[in-house]
Formats: sequence, C-alpha cells, structure tokens
Amino acid sequence: MSLLNGRKVLVTGADGFIGSHLTERLLKDGAYVRAFCFYNSQGSRGWLDGLEPNEPEGLEVVLGDIRDRDVVAAACRDVEVVIHLAALVSIPYSYAAPDSFLTTNAGGTLNVLEGARAAGCSRVIHTSTSEVYGTPDTVPIREDHALRAQSPYSATKIAADKLCEAYARSFGTPVVVLRPFNTYGPRQSARAVLPTILTQLLAGKTRIALGNLTPKRDFTFVADTVDAFVRAATASIVPGEVIQLGTGQAYSVREVFELATRIVGVEAEIETRDERVRPAGSEVEILLSDPKRAADVLGWRAMTTMEAGLQTTAGWLRSWMHRYRPEAYGI
Repeated sequence: MSLLNGRKVLVTGADGFIGSHLTERLLKDGAYVRAFCFYNSQGSRGWLDGLEPNEPEGLEVVLGDIRDRDVVAAACRDVEVVIHLAALVSIPYSYAAPDSFLTTNAGGTLNVLEGARAAGCSRVIHTSTSEVYGTPDTVPIREDHALRAQSPYSATKIAADKLCEAYARSFGTPVVVLRPFNTYGPRQSARAVLPTILTQLLAGKTRIALGNLTPKRDFTFVADTVDAFVRAATASIVPGEVIQLGTGQAYSVREVFELATRIVGVEAEIETRDERVRPAGSEVEILLSDPKRAADVLGWRAMTTMEAGLQTTAGWLRSWMHRYRPEAYGI
C-alpha cells in the first residue's frame, strides 16, 4: 500500500504535462488530490479533462492563478503535502515575456511557500529545472554545481529555488527541491524538442524543422519523473535538500532525430530554422545528470529506456495529433 494512501495532497499545475500524470498516479495510490489548475473562462482543466472517469473519487479541482496569494493560501489549507509544478516553462517565450515568467515562477513559488507555511503542511515539493545550471563547468552535473542563468526562464527558476532555500533556512519550512532534467512523454508541449520531431514525422513531413543540433540533454520519461515525486512526498529528507532527476545519459538533438525516424519508420531530412536557435549566449550545450543522490535519498532511478519512451510517446501522439498544431510553433 502506498504511504500516500488516504493523505491529502495539493498539486499545483495539475492541468499540465507532468502535473496531470502525477495527479493520476496519486489517485491510483489512494491519495486525495486537490488539483490546482489555471483559471479560464471555459472551465477547462487542461489534460485532466481526459481523465476516466471524468470525476474520479478523491479528486477536487480548484481553478485559480498561482500569482494570486489569497487563492493559493486557500488551496493549501487542510492538506498535508504540497507538490508545486505550476510554472511558465517555454524558454523562447521567456525572451518575449520575462515579466510574466518572473511573476509566475518566482512570485508563484513565494505564494506556495507562504501558503504552505501558514497551513502547517508537512512537506512541500518544489519543481526546479536542469536549466538552472546553464552550460556546466563539468559533467555529469551534481547538485552542488554553480547556478548560471542563461535565459530569463532559468533566471526565474533560480530565484524560485533560492526562495525555497531561504524558507528552509529562515522558517524551517519542510521544502524539498526536485530538479528534473528533460522530462518527456505523452501530453508534452509541441514546443519541446521530442514532440517537435515526432509530430512532424507523424504528419508525414520529410523535412523536419529544427534548431541547433549539437546540444545534448538527459531525457527522462514522465512516468519515471512522477515516481520520484511520489517517493519524495514521504521520504526522510532534510528541509532545503536539492535532488536531481535524470538518467545519467545524454543525447544530442541530432541523435534524438535519428532515433525518432527509426521508431516512426520514415526517412526524413533536417531543415535548420533560425527562429528555433537560441541566442548565442543563451544556448546550454549539455545537461547530463549524476543520478546518485536520487538513488541514495529516494531509492529512485529511471527505469524507461529512451527507445521504449519514444515508442510510447509516438504511439500516444498518433491518437492525439488533433490536439497538436505544428504551425503554431513555426514548424
């Protein structure tokens, strides 16, 4: 039986990619989930709209805005564990709208920390990103590596991480920072590199629009990332601890493209698009995790191979291509 069975968990960003998968896993484990989703006039709950049944037992949906302190505080009341995923994550968009990223990623995290502190929550899990390292000095990257902001997005996530550190040190807030490397899988935005490649291949294109082909990333399948979050919710962890989630293996964009073409079973060429290339000083050349601390503290390691994860993702995308509009992302 899961240690979260019967416990009440708040998930912010539950309507998004990782958040919706985490919500499903928590419900399966018997937790009561308060799913905090971004308010909209249609009443949509994002990817949670596809849950079967539509109103599963143990799910409470709250529509709100992570930037609203009072709404976040109310959502934190009467829950034991807060898992904070709500964020703006598109690096290209952060160049155009840095203020939105600051208020959402840093300001939203501050609201969660204040709300959880006032409510006396026993565990707060904040979602960081490997982008906070920038191009690393050494690989594999360990949790004590210096932080380097190479995009407005990464700067706001560094700010959020440091707020968690400050609250752990200043108030003893039981906050843990999980730092996933590149999570991928069903429901991921088409702006990310893997669905960018797969959606174009599945749409029958033979010239695939991509940006820089040399950067390398450590890709983790979403089910593995979710498993780490569930483990972190009950593990014995010192407040302020930072734990990376990665596989310890990196692939270049070109290598991912070649693997994807084999899995989909088509021949295609790459067409480099300038609009998909980051500014020179902003490109992160490699992100490769040392997964040792996650193994030691959480007993966790990624179980899904890149080939298996891509096959699952491609299979899911075949049924959901109507939700993906490659032209909206300039591809």
